[in-house]
Amino acid sequence: MRIFLVIIIMSFFGAVSSVSAYQLEPKNWWVGMKHPDVQIMVRKSNIADAEIRLTPYQGVSMRSVQFGDSPNYAFINLTIDPDAKPGMLLFEVNSHGEQAQISYPLLARQTGSAQRQGFSSKDVIYLINPDRFANGNAQNDSVEGMLEKANPAYRGGRHGGDLAGIIAHLDYFKDMGYTQLWLTPVRENNMAEYSYHGYALTDFYRVDPRMGTNDEYLQLTQEAATRGIGVIMDMVLNHSGSNHWWVSDKPTRDWLNFAGQFSGTSHARQTIQDPHASEFDKKQFNDGWFVPSMPDLNQRQPLLATYLMQNAIWWIEYANLSGIRVDTYSYSDKTFLANWTERIMTEYPNFNIVGEEWSTNPAIASYWQRGKVNQDGYRSSLPSVMDFSLQEALIKALNEEESWNTGWIRVYQSIANDFLYADTDNLLIFLDNHDMSRVFTELQQSLNKTQLAMTLLLTTRGIPQIYYGTEVLLDNTPSNDHGDIRIDFPGGFEGHTQDARTAKGLSKSQRMMQNHVRKLTHIRQAYPALSQGALTHFAPYSGIYSYVRSTGTQRILVLLNKNQEPMKIDMARYKESLAGAKMAIDLLHNESVDVSQTVEIPKMGARLLLLKHD
Repeated sequence: MRIFLVIIIMSFFGAVSSVSAYQLEPKNWWVGMKHPDVQIMVRKSNIADAEIRLTPYQGVSMRSVQFGDSPNYAFINLTIDPDAKPGMLLFEVNSHGEQAQISYPLLARQTGSAQRQGFSSKDVIYLINPDRFANGNAQNDSVEGMLEKANPAYRGGRHGGDLAGIIAHLDYFKDMGYTQLWLTPVRENNMAEYSYHGYALTDFYRVDPRMGTNDEYLQLTQEAATRGIGVIMDMVLNHSGSNHWWVSDKPTRDWLNFAGQFSGTSHARQTIQDPHASEFDKKQFNDGWFVPSMPDLNQRQPLLATYLMQNAIWWIEYANLSGIRVDTYSYSDKTFLANWTERIMTEYPNFNIVGEEWSTNPAIASYWQRGKVNQDGYRSSLPSVMDFSLQEALIKALNEEESWNTGWIRVYQSIANDFLYADTDNLLIFLDNHDMSRVFTELQQSLNKTQLAMTLLLTTRGIPQIYYGTEVLLDNTPSNDHGDIRIDFPGGFEGHTQDARTAKGLSKSQRMMQNHVRKLTHIRQAYPALSQGALTHFAPYSGIYSYVRSTGTQRILVLLNKNQEPMKIDMARYKESLAGAKMAIDLLHNESVDVSQTVEIPKMGARLLLLKHD
């Protein structure tokens, strides 16, 4: 008599903590995907050499079963035909005399899923450190089974922010004109310390219970969508946390780089393109670990490569994502990266992915963008990269005195290097982020400089990203500790005397900055030339940097003055862009301006001149 153990693996269950049960990843899949093949990782004690059979299911075939070097893994390889219907796959497993039946859900995709629109230059991205933003559910601050408990008094500890707190601020985001949310990782980081930052994943399919649940993440994306706001997931391909179960029980011997032993990365990202680089240096950069607590993944391992590709697609499909930001992009194997991005962009042709290549040299960053013709023949499918060059140039420009090689000329030269990129409209631009001191701190706590910087950010080419709290001048002076850079958002936690959402308790300067950001984002939404128009810029002069954003129907002249006094400028310089216009509307100050001869720019201020043609 055959007795079967029936194990139902539903699509949104949390991770199985013990290998005494069958653990399947991904937890489900969908019919109607462009790529027909699916690999299911099965984790179970002593499953090696098990006999696994698929009960006949129309449109689905099992090509093979592979086993890892560990006795605890099997990899089921399926092909799902285009005509397959949603339903439940059944696998019969005969392992060392134990017989079981595993159920695996095949779901229907949402209508239009493949054609989803990714983030673009039409958007304004708001970057949030969830643990430091708002505590919407105090009950999950500390969770049984999670090693690190809440410690809000410690700069490097968990403060209790969560998905519920972010959901509670969705109307605030809409009012501020933010149209995309980029959350630093919210997936499980069950590490003993410094787990709040989220980059040491211990479960790739589960939201950290101190942040909420998978269902709450889905709630966030759904409720954000009703307000016209998309959600970008921060993904880590290069490494996992040392407490991930596959570190102590590697599926294959080559799952981790350097045989699972720590060897630090050189961070010498230039070796990727350097025609003279040694193989030793290339390996040390790509395969080296960041820190001992973040084992470096070997994406050349085919089973792992497929795992990471499917994990990204699973989250896009499950949570209805509008984008991905990839942490430490260039540190992963570059052949894998080309395949990973191509697989996603083939499945979702209008999607967007931005990779972090932390280099202020655009020759290095541009290497990774889709469409770039590289000397070594490397072809990427990555649509967007982060523009660290412009960020550094802008901070220096506003802090330096003007000269032939200092001040605004740095911004001008950075943007002049756009010839290196294949798609400059798809560069992610920013004033600061979670890994660097806040812009208000860097600009010496100057409201005027910070407003000028924000004006440029929201009116030049690219996709602007604003770090949470910049709109209310959050400041990490005099510390540059990450725990202070990632300061609590005002009003997000019990006991705060300030609340950015309501403006309660904010200083005059904070309210001025918040209003300035809100005005700029709404102007940007109202005038497509500022987000989608061609850019023509003019060489800086007398502390003035200027440029024109233009479409077929709109032409906006942006004038930025960093002088401590108003500047009256001769408009003859802009004759080619004025195209005969005599009058303009200053969108910042809501006033008519005669542009036929001279225009005055306020001290440490700007004009956004919508040119009027009769």
